[in-house]
Amino acid sequence: MSTSPQTGSEADPSGGVEPGPGHPGPHGYSDHRDEYLTRLRRIEGQVRGLQRMVTDDKYCIDILTQVSAVTRALQSVALGLLDDHLGHCVADAAAEGGPVAEEKLREASAAIARLVRS
Repeated sequence: MSTSPQTGSEADPSGGVEPGPGHPGPHGYSDHRDEYLTRLRRIEGQVRGLQRMVTDDKYCIDILTQVSAVTRALQSVALGLLDDHLGHCVADAAAEGGPVAEEKLREASAAIARLVRS
């Protein structure tokens, strides 16, 4: 997962994120935003639990088991976002055709490559 998923974007007063240049909204995940936020907050809690486990000097294998669970949870979020991106952003761009479609396909391909490497 990237540390700055909205590079070039500015936060708005409502707490949302305005799309950056070349990334018009709404985003493909917009219909599932609350679900993603719930899942990410749960993952955040899992990571805090990992910190407590290390602080409390818990058994290595137990910590590794939880790291694996967090990793799978993040991968699940990433795959959901990718699916939403392909079904919305890439599909819309493909229907438009031309350089916009080519750029979205390159962008999606690069995102898939990053996910496969992680």
